[in-house]
Amino acid sequence: VYALAIGADGTLFSGSADKTVRVWSDGEHVRTLVGHTGQVLALAIGTHGKLYSGSDDTTVRVWSIADGTFLSTLEGHTHDVRSLAVGLD
Repeated sequence: VYALAIGADGTLFSGSADKTVRVWSDGEHVRTLVGHTGQVLALAIGTHGKLYSGSDDTTVRVWSIADGTFLSTLEGHTHDVRSLAVGLD
């Protein structure tokens, strides 16, 4: 595990070397978010129910916290995305 984030309701998100984000609630695995082609190195909880994941595949992926739906990919980095921060408006 390279990254952890905790949602307002206590949901835990973990990013790891297996290229996935796992979602945990009350100590139980809820779902696995698949899409990165590299290790997941960073996670951040955003506004409007979004989770952001950064990877050594040079992308940031945006997910719906509610159901794990993939929303979009942010591209343009030329190196690993190792940290994320989300501004709250």
